[in-house]
Amino acid sequence: MSDETAENDESVTDAAELAVREGEGDAPADDAKSAPEDRGAAGPFDLSEVPAMRPYVDLGGIKIAPREGLQMRLEVDERAKRVVAVTLEFAESVLQMQAFSAPKTTGLWHGVRREIGQQLAAQGADVQEEAGRLGPELVTRSEAPAEQGGGVRVARFVGVDGPRWLLRGVIMGRATVDAEARAKIDEIFRETVVVRGDQPMPPSELLLLTMPAGVPQAGPGAA
Repeated sequence: MSDETAENDESVTDAAELAVREGEGDAPADDAKSAPEDRGAAGPFDLSEVPAMRPYVDLGGIKIAPREGLQMRLEVDERAKRVVAVTLEFAESVLQMQAFSAPKTTGLWHGVRREIGQQLAAQGADVQEEAGRLGPELVTRSEAPAEQGGGVRVARFVGVDGPRWLLRGVIMGRATVDAEARAKIDEIFRETVVVRGDQPMPPSELLLLTMPAGVPQAGPGAA
């Protein structure tokens, strides 16, 4: 992804991460888990659900299944000196993911989705909720500044509640409008493994990501 693209979509990730952190403070209207019925068999997976011999790119809290043509970049918060997200480019599309701790018996996505929609709508975006293969998702459309080329910026927010975690994704590029490209991005999302760990963590805490050798990093502002 170009530096311009990362700058264009900085507000998208800022709003999404803030929603996860703040959403726990408001009692969501629906705290049921949101996930495809076949999540345990088709992903996204918990570490306990994946055979040990399958190869992955290990990013700490997230493991990515490699595939030809997949480009990966880690987004770094320079102020906090930590990796905050992983951005994947594939087939003219972009998928950015973050994983968060969650309660064992309840989910976060319904409440987080509501908060993301409210925050982006307050920033002037058009926000619509749709039913997707992964469950309910948000589609946002906002005007890009003229100095960034103008036009309409489209993003799709998806989320899946797993065992004590939430995996949240932001989809941009061709997959926001093309069904075939979207299917490829959904497959990448569902192949992802979340490593929650056994240590106690408060709900909505961002799972630690680490920098493996050979993966480039970007500055502040994830997509």
